Parts: sequence; structure tokens; C-alpha cells
Amino acid sequence: MEEPVDTATAILASAAVLLRERMFDDISYRALADEVGISERTIYRQYPTRAHLLAALSSWIEQTRFPLPPFVTVSDFRAAVHERFRAFDALPAYAYVGARASAISPTLDTEPAHITRAIEAMLDVAAPTLNRRDRRRIAASLLYFSSAMFWARLRTGFDLDAGDICDAFDRAVDTVLAKLPSASAKWAEP
Repeated sequence: MEEPVDTATAILASAAVLLRERMFDDISYRALADEVGISERTIYRQYPTRAHLLAALSSWIEQTRFPLPPFVTVSDFRAAVHERFRAFDALPAYAYVGARASAISPTLDTEPAHITRAIEAMLDVAAPTLNRRDRRRIAASLLYFSSAMFWARLRTGFDLDAGDICDAFDRAVDTVLAKLPSASAKWAEP
């Protein structure tokens, strides 16, 4: 027996199906309502603006299609992001939704993303003497370089594939970590 799906999840799952055929801008609330089998008004109640829909869809895709494997060390973080970039190459329409959503102002919650908390925890283990400001600054940089936005810019702007983007990511991580006051060989990858 299938578990019941709530309306918000059904809308997001249907939007993801429509993304296989169309760009996000070409998915109307009417087409989405028809796909889900609900009224257009119900969609507006869940997602009053397209920015709300885009942010929620991006978050849902992130959780269902591109979950970041757990990481504790910088090496694990690199491996997780490499896997993520390969997944982006396999499902570019979904990755572009994530990239686009990160370019708009936040419209939903103000809670830090799971990946932000994971990066900060990794830094707490790898560099326990970092002050809070530096940890947040470094985490923000690493978050950007591991994002769909970074992947999309390199993919569309330079026509790089996941392997090349992983190389660029590794160089960016090395540069960020080298700026740490206590930078040492422990950050370098074998």
C-alpha cells in the first residue's frame, strides 16, 4: 500500500516531471494543476509566487535527487561534491533549477541549509581553533563552490563537464583553505 502524499509534495513531484519536458519558466500554474489533478487555486495557496515555488522545488530536488553524502573530513567533502557534480551532469534540468533558485532572494526559511551546518561541523573538526567569523566565512565560500550555481556557471559559461568542474572545485577549495591562519599540509589532498 502506498503512503499518502501531501499536496505540497505532489505539486513539487509533478513540477519535477514537467521539468523533463520544459524549462521552469514554461511551467504554468494551470499546467501544474492539471498534472497534479488539483485546482490552480490550491497551488497558489501552497506557493503564492513563482519565487516560492522555485525555492521549494529547488529544496525538494536537492533532498530527493542530489542528497549530499555525509562527510566529516575535507577529503570526504571533496568526494561528496564530486559525486554531486556527476549527478548534476546526469540531470542538468534539475541542477539548473537549483542554480536559479540560489540566485533569488530567500523567500522561505532563514534556517541555515543542511550543507552549511555540515561544512561548519567539518571545519570544527578540521580546524578547531577557527573563530566563529572565519568559520562562517570559509563555510560560505565552500558552500558556493559546492553549489549548483557554481556547477551551472562553469557548465554553461565554459562548457566544462563534471570532471573539469571537479578539478576547478578542488583548486578553489585549496585556495580557500590555504588562506586559513593555520594553513598547513593537512588540507592538501594526497
